Amino acid sequence: MPGKNLTRVEAQERAALVSADAYAVELDLTTSETTFATTSTIAFDATEGASTFVDFLGESVEKVTLNGEVVETAYDGSRIAIGGLAAHNELRIEATGRYMNTGEGLHRFVDPVDGEVYLYSQFEVPDSRRMYPVFEQPDLKARFSFTVTAPSHWQVLSNSPTPEPSATDRDGVATWVFAPTQPISSYITALVAGPYDVVRDTLTSRKGEIPLGIFCRKSLTQFLDADNLFDLTKRGFEFFEAEFDQPYPFEKYDQIFTPEYNMGAMENAGCVTFNEMYVFRSKVTDAIVERRALTVLHELAHMWFGNLVTMKWWNDLWLNESFAEWASTTCQAEATEWTEAWTTFGTHEKDWAYRQDQLSSTHPIVAPIRDLEDVEVNFDGITYAKGASVLKQLVAYVGREPFRDGLRAYFAKHQWGNTTLDDLLDELEATSGRDLRTWSKAWLETAGVNTLRPVIEVDDRGRISSAVIEQTYAKGFETIRPHRLAIGLYAVELGGAAGSRLVRTGRLEIDLTGERTEVPELIGRSQPDLVLVNDDDLTYAKLRLDERSMSTAIEHVRGFESSLPKSLVLASAWDMTRDAEMSARTFAELVLEVLPGETDSTLLRTLFAQLATAVNLYTAPENRDETRRATLARLWEIAKAAEPGSDAQLQLVTAAAGMTTTGDDTAYLRGLLDGSESLDGLALDTDMRWTLLTGLAGANALEDGEIEAELDRDPTATGQERAARARASVPTAQAKEAAWKAAVTEDGLSNSIVDAYGLGFGRLGDVAALEPFVARYHEVLDTVQDKGSMALIESIVAGFYPRGLASAELRDATQAWLDSHPDAPDALRRLVSENRDPITRALAAQERDAQA
Repeated sequence: MPGKNLTRVEAQERAALVSADAYAVELDLTTSETTFATTSTIAFDATEGASTFVDFLGESVEKVTLNGEVVETAYDGSRIAIGGLAAHNELRIEATGRYMNTGEGLHRFVDPVDGEVYLYSQFEVPDSRRMYPVFEQPDLKARFSFTVTAPSHWQVLSNSPTPEPSATDRDGVATWVFAPTQPISSYITALVAGPYDVVRDTLTSRKGEIPLGIFCRKSLTQFLDADNLFDLTKRGFEFFEAEFDQPYPFEKYDQIFTPEYNMGAMENAGCVTFNEMYVFRSKVTDAIVERRALTVLHELAHMWFGNLVTMKWWNDLWLNESFAEWASTTCQAEATEWTEAWTTFGTHEKDWAYRQDQLSSTHPIVAPIRDLEDVEVNFDGITYAKGASVLKQLVAYVGREPFRDGLRAYFAKHQWGNTTLDDLLDELEATSGRDLRTWSKAWLETAGVNTLRPVIEVDDRGRISSAVIEQTYAKGFETIRPHRLAIGLYAVELGGAAGSRLVRTGRLEIDLTGERTEVPELIGRSQPDLVLVNDDDLTYAKLRLDERSMSTAIEHVRGFESSLPKSLVLASAWDMTRDAEMSARTFAELVLEVLPGETDSTLLRTLFAQLATAVNLYTAPENRDETRRATLARLWEIAKAAEPGSDAQLQLVTAAAGMTTTGDDTAYLRGLLDGSESLDGLALDTDMRWTLLTGLAGANALEDGEIEAELDRDPTATGQERAARARASVPTAQAKEAAWKAAVTEDGLSNSIVDAYGLGFGRLGDVAALEPFVARYHEVLDTVQDKGSMALIESIVAGFYPRGLASAELRDATQAWLDSHPDAPDALRRLVSENRDPITRALAAQERDAQA
């Protein structure tokens, strides 16, 4: 669509012409099931005589009035052109918007349980223009006033406190007139409407009493643990107000759990929306509970960093998201029960960052965002996890107190404004006394991850005679970075539950610079059993162990007294596996050695994902089936021996069900589902039933009508998603074809159902039925842009790539498409290349495994 993809240059040009002051947005949500009436009245200043445009993606524009005069409606489907501007302007645009079912704009959902309608908005990056005409760019802040007409029994929420509704001349219909907001960007405005249930509370902040609300659909109320969420929210308020020395900026704080949500949450000012997967209707892992807490705190941190002070353009999206990751993890570690939050971050978030940073599409943390399509695919492991890792390194570099003082000065100076990275660095340089521009160039303006490797020599008495840390880089990413890091020295002691313990006997903290950094403090010491570079995980780098340390780690990996060094060693082994330096079968054996007795929920979650990849994609084809069957058998053995009712038991059963495929003995899986078998402590709740059923589907061991019967037991929105996933998991040509037709060929499914079909379609194990889709997948790429919604395009391009084949034929077909489509949209080419890269890596790993 012409003009839909706003460029940075266009945004700069418009900002030079226009200064927005206020919006009065009127919405009528009672006009139809597919569209709604929307009117924007915009007060703004402009260069006299200038021309510009207003963004709107909707059904139609009925009338445009500029400074009291009706003007010609010049609407091309994405932009409304306006000209002859005065110094001070009032522009009124009357239009018709479209409800979405893709988690973008104003999303409309009908609850299958009770038929009730629920609406919520999702605007980041460029989708406030789907709900009302607007200057869609973050640096044109304004005050927003919403007037909403809706069914009178609904809850209606926005950024300002909800007013008392007034009656209309229609039965059952009311109007809510919200007070103006502070100056904010349009992407953090919000509207949530529907018969949501609510639990209320208040807290005392620095500015006084703040009303709190937690909302969810009526059919989920019985599962809402509001007390836990309120407690967490209050801890976050107290921590952030003290840390930033700034009162909470808004008038109230609502948190709403919403259906068919694309992401984890969105930081709308005072009106945060969450994926309702965080309302737990069944037993979930501790890792998911901890992740929910992090998400709650992440969005709360945005109220200051992102909402009070906002990036000027999307090239500083990383700073917005990375800061929220760093701040929320810090708060979680220091103000909640999750005191080991940085271990979780290192285990899970940094694993995401390292994977993303080794794709061909990797980019500097400060990414060159040319247009909206660039930023829409930039919500990635660089923007979130690597950025937060580097901020953690920055805190270690300048010191926690100077970092805090710089933040305080930054908020005080720039509140309600727009900033760039330089504005933050100015304040941090002033408080720390360090030159951060060189640091910034090395860490923020270059891509790629370094590898750190200790090189240790010993004399004939076993004492260290030479100790050097080598720093290397990947080809094409020739940057050597400064690191502030710790080196841990460990000794094996006999005893403990694992038969031996790895005890830290020493710790050094050093500045590492250049390709070789000598460590004179180690000279003359007896060689430790294990030397761990980047102990405590202060920096961002891949790690290697020296020969003796690797031998110790493999033999005594369960002996670590803390989960952080254990996770660092395992991460090093995983990196070696991904880099074809360790065979996939060796890695799988190491993981299976670690699992018995392991209690760190996030470490388990990460290991199971890595184990599935190693076994199904990285083992040589001739070794794969035997390795998978042996791994599956061992998983069931460990699951049966796990502590009853434990987190580990839940994850082990889930992993075993996920690894089950054609030809496996499914009698035990079937028995757990029908009750003829039991595992002490395992809750056969709704979600576990779907997990077991999907395992049977993956083995093509379902009985006729079994999915439909389960859906009758669970006729919820989540039940519909789980049923779609189960259907697509069946490893037959017919099942894959049905999933492809429903989600790819046809239109109309919601984003969440498309995602569910994709998860089943790509299930690992028996993947023979995916062979015909290699050609079909690459053919459909030529027309996938016609889907219109970036969310659906990403779901299809990522979810229906037949990656489970992990073959040279698949890689070559993808490369051929990239070679023959140099002019395809950059965002699409990026997504396709990010499918190809892991296959290239898998093929190298398979070759290494074949040699083992």
